[in-house]
This record gives sequence, C-alpha cells and structure tokens, in this order.
Amino acid sequence: MRGSMLAVTAGLWMGAALGVANAAPRETRIPEPAMQTAAQLRQTALESDLGYRVIESLTTEVGPRLPGSEADARAVAWAEKKFRELGYDKVWLEPVTFPKWERRSESAQVLGANAQPLKITALGGSPAGTVEAEVVRFPDLASLEAAADGSLAGKIAFVDYEMQRARDGSGYGPGSRVRSRGPSTAIGKGAIGFLMRSAGTDSHRNPHTGITRFDEGLTPVPSAALSVPDAQQLSRLLALGPQRVRLAIDAGWNGTATSHNVIGEITGSKAAGRGKPQEVVVIGGHLDSWDLGTGAVDDGAGIGITMAAGALIGQLPKPPARTVRVIAFANEEQGLHGAKAYAEKYAKDIARHQIGAESDFGAGRIYAFATSAPPHAKAAEARIAQALAPLGIEHTPGKGGPGPDIGPLVERGLTWANLRQDGTDYFDLHHTPDDTFDKIDPKAIAQNVAAYSVFAYLAAAAEGDFGSAPKAPAPEAAK
Repeated sequence: MRGSMLAVTAGLWMGAALGVANAAPRETRIPEPAMQTAAQLRQTALESDLGYRVIESLTTEVGPRLPGSEADARAVAWAEKKFRELGYDKVWLEPVTFPKWERRSESAQVLGANAQPLKITALGGSPAGTVEAEVVRFPDLASLEAAADGSLAGKIAFVDYEMQRARDGSGYGPGSRVRSRGPSTAIGKGAIGFLMRSAGTDSHRNPHTGITRFDEGLTPVPSAALSVPDAQQLSRLLALGPQRVRLAIDAGWNGTATSHNVIGEITGSKAAGRGKPQEVVVIGGHLDSWDLGTGAVDDGAGIGITMAAGALIGQLPKPPARTVRVIAFANEEQGLHGAKAYAEKYAKDIARHQIGAESDFGAGRIYAFATSAPPHAKAAEARIAQALAPLGIEHTPGKGGPGPDIGPLVERGLTWANLRQDGTDYFDLHHTPDDTFDKIDPKAIAQNVAAYSVFAYLAAAAEGDFGSAPKAPAPEAAK
C-alpha cells in the first residue's frame, strides 16, 4: 500500500514539474512606479543638451574616424574618457582586429573634345590604379547583370541608378547593392574600371563613399562613385556620343589594424529581491566613420544619443533593476567588425542580454517604435510605447528591424527594439563631405535622447524577460 502511495505521489510530483516546465512564460510587466520615473526622465532629457554636446565634442575634437586610422585610435581614447566623465560606473575596451583600407588620392576626367573634370570618391575596398577607357552606361544593376560576357572588355562600366528618397530609408537597399555588387559584376563582363552614380538623394557635387566587395577569384579594378550632378553630366555627354574617361585612384588595403569596442555601464540595482545587475539592456552606435566629412550624422549622432541616455539614467536617485550597457562599436562601416566580435565574445551570454537597440540612422526625430519581443512581453512593449507616445512616437508592432550592429546579436538570439528615425534627408548627407556637425538639430537630438532614455530605463526596470535566448547563427552561405 505504502509503495502504491509513493508511486502515486511521485507521479503527481512529476506531472506538476512537467506542467511548470511546459507552462507559458510569466507575463513581463512594467510597474507603475517605473512609469512615473520614466515620465520624469523623459522631461529631463527633453530639457537637456547633453547628447548635442557629446556629438559636438566627438566631431570637433576627433573629426573623421576612418577605421584603423590615427583618428580612429583617438576616437577610442575620447570615448573611454567621455564615458568616465559622464559618470558611468564601469568602462572598458575590447580589441577588434580587421583589414585596414587607406584612401590617398582620387580623380577622374572626361577626355577628348568634351574634356572636363568629374567629382568622384573611391569606394572603400577599391584598389589603386589608373585606367583610361570608353565608358558604357547602364541605367541599373539589372541591366549590367544582363550584359553579355566579354562585352565590357577594356571598358569602364557606369551604373547610373537614381536612388529614391524615403522616410524609412528603403531606397538605400537598391542603391547600396549597386555599390556592393556592381564592381564584381562589371569585372565579370570584362570591365577594367567601375563608376556609379552615388547612393544618395542630394543634388550637391559631393560624391558618397561606402564599402564595396570583390568576389573571390576576381582581380579588383579601380571603383568609384560620382556625385549626383556629375553622374547626370556624364549621362548627358554619353547621349552625345562615345566618351573616354581617365580614372585614377591611389588607395587600397594595407595590412591589418586593431581598434576597440568601447563599453560603458550604468550598473543595475543590487537591492536584494529586486536587483538583476548581471542582466543588461544594450543600446549604442558605431564610433567609426568615413573620412570625407566628420561623421556627425553617421554615426556621431548615435554615439551622442546613447551615451547621453545612459548618463541620464545614471543620474536617477535609484538605478533600474538591470544594468544599462552602452556600446560604441568599432568599424561598422567596413563590415560590422566590432559588432561581430562582440556577438562572438558574448554568444553564451545572450540570455543575459534582455533586449537591444541601436541608433544608426542619423539625427532625425524618432517617429515609430517596435520590438521583436515574444507574446509574453508584448504588454511590457505596449507600456514602453505608452511612455514614448508623448514624444510623438507611434507604436507599430511587427514593423521595423534591428540596427546593423545589433544584427549579429539578433542572429544569436537577442530580442531587438527599433526606434525609427525620420531619414527623409539622411541620404543627402550619408558618406559625404556634408556629414558635419552643423547638420545636427539640438531639439531633434533631445527627443532622441528622451526616447532612448525611456526605452532603456523601462526595459531595465521590467519584471520578467523579453525573450532573448541563445540560438545558432545562420551559416554564411545561407545569408
């Protein structure tokens, strides 16, 4: 009898245990006191110019920050010092090593009866070289891809694709594919050089740079972007008849360099029963920039916004339960090198990374918010959206995606948040000499800082999780 009773008791216990294991996760909630604190934090941030001053400091004291350059090293030292000045509890560096590309000089001219200079910039990754050849124009990447093999032998390919302006930046995908895929495609058709209309929406005589890649097994050729007016000019000249262009680039890869991810933390509460300082909410931007401007909107703005947001949270009388971690990522521009290094280092700690958001789309106002949180955290997402609404931010569940540097973490299981900025004029400035501090609107930056402060604080104060869990990243070949 006793044995039967023990068996029944054991069965009931096992059933209860399985029931707990299979139960849906407890709903994540944000307590009312945290909402009240967030409202105060939001107002403090709107009245602060801290983000604006951090951007000014970076772009003035360091200027352009090409990965691997002397200025890149100075930017790392600047970021470490700035985190400490802003009162972060913990600040450290993590090394990131990558191939080093250098720009030295670049020029282009139309030759012959219509001789005239063209404003160009070498694409990141372009080799050095000088070529003189007839130019063949293509209206888009698809038409270049459709060209017959060998049809560009001894010629310069010119893709004259006009990027479209959009609030959400959706026109950049087709434009950037011309830059990333165009040179290799042209080489495959026999071209000895590559030109493209800049992936931009401005009408200034400022070409837009950006990284390109060459397929394995191909011999790279000089590759450059024309300013939009110069691309239009070249197109008009080609309508008159064949044109020869001289393209001269002195640039190329030069060994490797080591930079650093710079990380600052506002430590979460250590109060018994409510503190979870070992768990982190991640925000950040990338510290590097291209070399033509001073990297104000890309991505000095993201650095200033997120550094200031973390600092304002650190000034609260009581910290949230979780730690707020701000990351200034290394070398985003040439291949997400800092982001990939961070994701690799912390792959086993993804569950400790509750949720992450990145500011890397300029300095425009934030207009929408969403996350990839699972159903049990949707109520908490809605509460964050409620606190963001007074800033003019709409809750758009199911829309958007992670920022580029957050992407490698998302592939490993991180839950992302997206605070979408108005990018209507972002690609007027992106990767050009016009990306300078005078383009920064202090009121728009204050709104961004308020949004990131509210988001990070409430995510860190939430009771329950946002669903981050480790998973294997997709194989490179499948991407």
